[in-house]
Amino acid sequence: MAIAEKFIVLPFKKVRGGIAPGEMRQASSAASAEKIATAMAPRHSGVAAYSVQVDTESGDMTSPRILIQFGEIADIAA
Repeated sequence: MAIAEKFIVLPFKKVRGGIAPGEMRQASSAASAEKIATAMAPRHSGVAAYSVQVDTESGDMTSPRILIQFGEIADIAA
């Protein structure tokens, strides 16, 4: 089992009864993820850039850590 650190940006939108994640985008670095999240923030209810641990064999993501966030976001670790 090989683990790699990946960077993702996740926009959120308001839906009936709460907030839901939109389409995830990958970034090449933490700085790039923060830049993408900053650019997306005005167009979404919330945006967060995360660092996650990915099992390269199964593709499972664990241990999300928020790098930067804007607006209202949901807990993706739940």
